[in-house]
Amino acid sequence: MLELPHGKVETPVFMPVGTNATVKALTKNDLEEIGFRIILSNTYHLYLRPGMDVIAEAGNLHKFMGWDRNILTDSGGFQVFSLAPLRKITPEGIQFRSHIDGGTHFLTPEKVVDIQVILGSDIQMQLDVCSSWGASRKEAQEALDITSLWMERAKNRWDEQRLETRDSSAGYQGLLFPIVQGNFFQDLRAQSAERVKSIDPPGIAIGGLSVGEPEEVYLEFLAFTSALLPREKPRYAMGVGSPDYILAAIEHGIDMFDCVFPTRNARNGNVFTRKGAFALKKAENRLDFSPIDKECGCKVCRFYSRAYLRHLFKTQEILCSIFASYHNLYFLNELVKNAREAIRENRFLAFKKDFLDKYSEGSDD
Repeated sequence: MLELPHGKVETPVFMPVGTNATVKALTKNDLEEIGFRIILSNTYHLYLRPGMDVIAEAGNLHKFMGWDRNILTDSGGFQVFSLAPLRKITPEGIQFRSHIDGGTHFLTPEKVVDIQVILGSDIQMQLDVCSSWGASRKEAQEALDITSLWMERAKNRWDEQRLETRDSSAGYQGLLFPIVQGNFFQDLRAQSAERVKSIDPPGIAIGGLSVGEPEEVYLEFLAFTSALLPREKPRYAMGVGSPDYILAAIEHGIDMFDCVFPTRNARNGNVFTRKGAFALKKAENRLDFSPIDKECGCKVCRFYSRAYLRHLFKTQEILCSIFASYHNLYFLNELVKNAREAIRENRFLAFKKDFLDKYSEGSDD
């Protein structure tokens, strides 16, 4: 259980991604109806547009987007990482050119903390350096060293921010999570984990995965890194969003995960069922008047058929993205709720096996 400024969050928990202060194709009422208590937004994108002046004037990100539950904000480190030709990393910070207008910006770990305080993030992430799959040991070590330096600086600024506002009823109470890096070198991962544990953080994120590595390598390093971290601290693995990966993460002690995968796939007409994912556009759905998933209780499955959803997709109606996104997020939220129940009843491994056995069968018919 996470105790956060905007309420308690049961773990393990999947967090929908609302990069630009919105989970694409869904309203806040949709998210509340499904049952989400926390979503993710992105510091990099919000810093560039609409800008911190707009969000500060609104009061914070919660008020700006009308969401009164919890928000975790990514520091933007991964987004800057993806802008390799447009950025320069130094021990002081990151200089980069905006992907929107080409303007030059400079982020330091302290500035990123300050930005997330303006956002009112319930959980904020430190600025980090992510190295790619196939990076040399030297590159991985350099990224780890800078990330560790920035962690210390972010922690100091976070402490200052909380001290400055501690006597205010509207003072900043959000948590700061540092990030474990180390690329795909076990000793560097262990080194990073020790540095992270040394500041006694309220929670810890596992970074540097989902950067192009094979699935077996991803799962190996997720398990290895998670085992290095204290069990009493919430552990957050970024970029986990398919049912099989979610269950693997839970098995290895991960408490929190997020990914654009379920909503991005939904906008492309791909939906989850208990017998695997399938594409709405397939001709076999043209005369199929059954729901996406016969066992699903979401309002899409209660009222609409595969044939209708295929029609919406083929005619490029935006309603298809709305319905498919709703269903996919409902499906994952129910999966994680059922996993929590299985953990409480000490039957998680049996639950995982049963789910994956059915999921691997192929699309429901």
